[in-house]
Amino acid sequence: MTSPTTTTPPSPEPPPSLIPNLPDDISIQCLARIPRDHHTTLTLVSKHWKSTIRSQHLFHTRSLLNITQHSLYLNIRHNTSFKWFHLHLPNSPFHKTLIQTLPSIPFQPVGPAYAVLGPNIYVLGGSVKDVPTNDVWVLDCRINEWVSGPKMRVGREFAASGVVGGKVYVMGGCLVDNRIKAVNWAEKYDPNVGVWSGVGSEGVECRDKWMHASAVLDGRVYAMADRGGVVYDVGEGEWGKVPKRLDLGWRGRAAVVNGVLYCYDYLGKIRGYDVEKDVWKELRGVEKGLPKFLCGAAMVDLGGRLCVVWERKDSGGKGVDVMCAVIEVGKDEDGGLSGEISWVDAILSVPVGSSILHCMAVAL
Repeated sequence: MTSPTTTTPPSPEPPPSLIPNLPDDISIQCLARIPRDHHTTLTLVSKHWKSTIRSQHLFHTRSLLNITQHSLYLNIRHNTSFKWFHLHLPNSPFHKTLIQTLPSIPFQPVGPAYAVLGPNIYVLGGSVKDVPTNDVWVLDCRINEWVSGPKMRVGREFAASGVVGGKVYVMGGCLVDNRIKAVNWAEKYDPNVGVWSGVGSEGVECRDKWMHASAVLDGRVYAMADRGGVVYDVGEGEWGKVPKRLDLGWRGRAAVVNGVLYCYDYLGKIRGYDVEKDVWKELRGVEKGLPKFLCGAAMVDLGGRLCVVWERKDSGGKGVDVMCAVIEVGKDEDGGLSGEISWVDAILSVPVGSSILHCMAVAL
């Protein structure tokens, strides 16, 4: 009696090399050096190239090589519709801004908080049909696709947020009318764990107010209410009051560049706040190249430069131009702040009545 023969299934063939005659680790070094605005074209070469271009390995390699590029992401509202745009700003006046319209969040909330951590943009809470939600939407900027993230412990709208030490912090935007909200008035999210956890905030003032602005300075999350504000020192785990001078001078949306918080004042001029000296200083050198931002402007740190984005009616009066200025900022020998506009232009055309909800910069 003969025993039945068994056949071993053939092992799957390894994927072909990214670049013939080169080890894949060397090929990735080559691909990482290609500017990011060409990545979409590279994904068309093959499935192997597509998965590599979108991989964490490639972006980690770009970071190690110190060749990451900063792109702008805009969330713009028109009436009841919300649109997202991804923009590659030109490196010189001879190049054009590359614009990509992104898919929208399935249910765009009103008044969410925003945070950027690594390659991801987090949209935190907001209200849907006038009900605060604890939903979290995450935009993977490597592939520009939305996914639903881990829900916060409580629903909130018009909250403050910030990223410190690889964790997302969010605070406020909810009424402390029960124990769950009281314990979780402030929360943090660790992407390595994948869950939200409460941050103790007993005795903190402003817990009954909505937050209109936030920023991170020197490892501290600043949350601004209509009057007053709070600051959370992540390293020490301690809460404190926002300095009165900072509170009085902070108007609108701000950006922190090289340890200085920039915003515009009531005269429409850009000023910077020095947290160590507790003093506001006007940004000199940009008066002739920028309008007075009496109606507001969005600001963001674009790789160590101050990027300002605002709306302006187009020449025909039938639309709105989204304007953008990139400013090299620094401290003078006398301790003042000076800026030099390196680039300014219209980057996007949108319908009349559109407004910039938020502006973010992502390095990839």
